[in-house]
Amino acid sequence: MITVSKVENKKDVKEFIEFPLRLYKGNEYFVPPLYADEKALFKKNTVYDEQAESIFFLAKENGKTVGRIHGILQRVSNQKWNQKRVRFTRFDSIDSQEVADALFEAVENWAIEKGMDTVVGPLGFSDLEREGLLVEGFDQLSTFEEQYNYDYYQKLIENRGYQKEVDWTERKLYAPKNFDERIARISSRMMEKYELKFGEAKNTADFIKKYGDKLFDVLDKTYVDIYQSVPFTEKMKKSLISGFKLIVNVENVAVILDKNDNVVCFGVCFPSIAKAVQKSGGKLTPLAILRLLKAIKNPKVIDLALIGVLPEYRGKAIASALINEIHNMLKKDGVEYAETNLNLEDNLNIQNQWKVFDSVQHKRRRSFVKKLR
Repeated sequence: MITVSKVENKKDVKEFIEFPLRLYKGNEYFVPPLYADEKALFKKNTVYDEQAESIFFLAKENGKTVGRIHGILQRVSNQKWNQKRVRFTRFDSIDSQEVADALFEAVENWAIEKGMDTVVGPLGFSDLEREGLLVEGFDQLSTFEEQYNYDYYQKLIENRGYQKEVDWTERKLYAPKNFDERIARISSRMMEKYELKFGEAKNTADFIKKYGDKLFDVLDKTYVDIYQSVPFTEKMKKSLISGFKLIVNVENVAVILDKNDNVVCFGVCFPSIAKAVQKSGGKLTPLAILRLLKAIKNPKVIDLALIGVLPEYRGKAIASALINEIHNMLKKDGVEYAETNLNLEDNLNIQNQWKVFDSVQHKRRRSFVKKLR
């Protein structure tokens, strides 16, 4: 018999965090989030309390955990998009429709109790969290920013009555054998025409001090119309900047400033730390930290994490300067390729940016939606 209960004590929290670590044990493509970050979700006064509330469920069979799910009522998102939705995320289950149905029923009932009429996901608190269900690319290593899942998850979700709302695609980018040198010339002319310049930073700390807050201002304006996006609170900014300190390398960032030193465009790439945290289950053990530092110093793969351009600078070839910088990163010794992470399939502006590289679409993710009434 399947029973579903709310996560209410330390034992439940531990079980909720560690269930996927057992479910994916030995899976070479699964990359866990940082254990401490997951644990922080259950503390009082989290960084998301100003915008949202959460509920966590565990499914058990004969006393053994067989599934989990996290429901989120994102109030700011609902206000912004004029919706009455609950998001689901952190859905993990054995291959059992009975387990999946029990978990989704619990979230759906909670949504109705809260006066909502729709459930959507997988989506986190904001679009800088792990989102989307993997529907293609099960033989590909996840980036640290992504969530891996088994191929049977799609069947479990669709059988519950959920349908596709949006898809994201992901690409591997390789340095092209014949890079269009006109890109560098065009970007140089545009920079000169609009009196722009690249921002400089001595190190990661200097980069964050100079540009940290400004990046989020640009992000909010860049992503204002992006699917289910929400503005960043000061708490969220501080939390994300704290995370940046761990993995940002100034060699993999580019910031473009106007003549008044305002950020108008930026790209932040992370050295891939996926393999560095795999073996430790997301815990920062001494060995994991050593692997992490090695990956940051000499990356083989680069994750394209954040790209932002102020609306007034779109269509002015400013993004070509970032493309040129990404190309330069790919030419560095030891770098094999870059991963784009999630790009909405209908966002042609960003999709077209990658045509200058040798690339392959290797993953696809999906957000599902179900009307409750």
